[in-house]
Amino acid sequence: VDNNIFYQWPLGVATYRNFPKVKSAFIPTSIQRKHMCNYMGTIYVNSSRQVLLDLLSTPEMKDRCYVKVRHEWLPEESEHSRDNYLKVLAHSDLTLNPVGMNPECYRIYEALSYGSIPVIEDVLTPGNCGNSSGFSVSAPHRLLKSEKAPVIFIKDWQKELPVILDKEAKMTLEQKSKRRKDVLLWYENFKAKMRKRFVSVIQEKFFGVHQFI
Repeated sequence: VDNNIFYQWPLGVATYRNFPKVKSAFIPTSIQRKHMCNYMGTIYVNSSRQVLLDLLSTPEMKDRCYVKVRHEWLPEESEHSRDNYLKVLAHSDLTLNPVGMNPECYRIYEALSYGSIPVIEDVLTPGNCGNSSGFSVSAPHRLLKSEKAPVIFIKDWQKELPVILDKEAKMTLEQKSKRRKDVLLWYENFKAKMRKRFVSVIQEKFFGVHQFI
């Protein structure tokens, strides 16, 4: 990634799984949400996802987060599983995002769509997509970091998540309401900025039209 020949674009939401176009204006921001956090995803053997699941299953943690996992990845969702997923996102203050096959996942952007703060595991997965020279922020999630996304980055679930949830428990509804509004506003602006940047790159690279963005 050098933003000259190779560009990084956000993964976005899983439209192929019929994730809806969420209108931020219709997301309630001032109500108490049912879940402090959630984790919904596929568990891989000997992964940090298993570490997170084990942590969330302890007596101290099991009542804090909504957890629904499966042990085999499925390319499609049933109508019931999709509707439940959307409902849980909309009723969660935090959405946990351990790495899978890649650091980035649809869940990050789907959580932002509902004003739920993504808690993102900030580690590189095996492969060649490491740090590039000339950037002030490190991989992974360079785009989110450079755009100052309203997310929480985490390196160690066992050490850091309990502290994050303790802090979350002390927040007032007023503070959470403001945070949700800020998240939704940031995400709308982010999408608009990425659209504009995409069009600008296409115009410059294919038609020689230069724009200042």
